[in-house]
Amino acid sequence: VQLQASGGGLVQAGGSLRLSCAASGLTFSNYVMAWFRQAPGKERVFVAAIRWSGSVTYNPDSVKGRFTISRDNAKNTVNLQMNSLKPEDTAVYYCAAAERFKRLEYSDHATYDYWGQGTQVTVSS
Repeated sequence: VQLQASGGGLVQAGGSLRLSCAASGLTFSNYVMAWFRQAPGKERVFVAAIRWSGSVTYNPDSVKGRFTISRDNAKNTVNLQMNSLKPEDTAVYYCAAAERFKRLEYSDHATYDYWGQGTQVTVSS
């Protein structure tokens, strides 16, 4: 299984970025997909998750209406559109996959079976 994240970079505060994660080696429809982020010296924090049906769960403390998660089931990809970025959004962003046929705690990183390598997002003030 591979989760390949891309789209990170350096952006000014107020700007936007779109992260993508391409999944391979798994049956995409069987997995909940999610994004986490980890700032330097801090724990990995849940950002958002999306189910096969398209229903979503967000961490309101992290997102507050600025981020949108989506998935393209035909292309086995999950995206995170990030708008109105702030310096505190600076982190490495990870995509993750959890098999849906089990009890899921979306915000718990231990729920997830597979992780991507991460993509750096840096927001300058």
